[in-house]
Amino acid sequence: MDDEEARTRLLDAAEALFYADGIQAVGMDRVRAESGVPLKRLYRLYPAKESLVAAYLERRDERWMTSLRRAVTEAAKASASLGPGPSAAPVLAVFDWLAAWFCEPDFRGCAFLNAYGELGARGPAPILDVVRRHKARLRSLLADLTGPAEEALADQLLILVEGATVTAALDPGPAPAHRAREVAERLIRSLSPPSAP
Repeated sequence: MDDEEARTRLLDAAEALFYADGIQAVGMDRVRAESGVPLKRLYRLYPAKESLVAAYLERRDERWMTSLRRAVTEAAKASASLGPGPSAAPVLAVFDWLAAWFCEPDFRGCAFLNAYGELGARGPAPILDVVRRHKARLRSLLADLTGPAEEALADQLLILVEGATVTAALDPGPAPAHRAREVAERLIRSLSPPSAP
């Protein structure tokens, strides 16, 4: 097994274990056992648990954001075929994507909020940096969708996304995303200029 395969095995095991059971509840020996990577190699690749947690969160952020961006892009393409003018479809696609994610059998809420909740504001800086970058990337995506003139709407949508995710963590299923989508639709409609009589 080369370092690349070992790294993949370790990150796969870390993600499954940390996301399901929590960061503090899972020791490095458990990650080693689950991954099949010798402890010496584990510590050579990830000298401390915080470096493994940060790497797992970075990889999860990349996959999560790529999947969400793909859903938004597909919605934008579909709405562009309906004619000119701005469309709410890409914004609403965020909530449709969330609804599908909330129904996944291993859904346990937001890995980034879970990590922050577990470790607190004084947790290891490398981990908290990844958490903050993830939330900034999500906020940036929402701002891209709403446009530069609607910064407040992007902030409101972020609160809807986070609130739906936390609610779904307590009671998994698509309902929180559907309710947040309805609120997002109302917010978007409230910003639209009234149509001429």
